[in-house]
Amino acid sequence: MPIIYHVTTAPEWEQAQRQGFYESPSLKEEGFIHCSEDRQVAGVLERYFAGKKDLVKLEINTDKLTSRYVQEWSPSVQDTFPHIYGPINIEAVEKVISLM
Repeated sequence: MPIIYHVTTAPEWEQAQRQGFYESPSLKEEGFIHCSEDRQVAGVLERYFAGKKDLVKLEINTDKLTSRYVQEWSPSVQDTFPHIYGPINIEAVEKVISLM
C-alpha cells in the first residue's frame, strides 16, 4: 500500500468532500494530478506554494484509488513523481494534514 501526497487548499478540499471526489486544475490542463512521495513534499511546497496560506496535505492510499496512478520522471527536478490520471476518490484520502 504505497502512500502518496497531494497539496491543495482547504477550500478546494472542502469542495471535493461535497462533490465526492477531488480534481485539481492540472487534471484538465495536463491530464493528471501531481502528487509526491513524503520526501518530496517540502520541495513541492517551496517551489509551488511559497507564501500561500490555508494549505492541506492529502495522504492518499494508492490501493484505494479508483483512478490509475503512475510514477513518472520529471526532468525539471530530476526525480520521479506519482501522477494520478483521473479524479481522486474521497475514500482513498486517509488523512488531511493542515500545513499553514
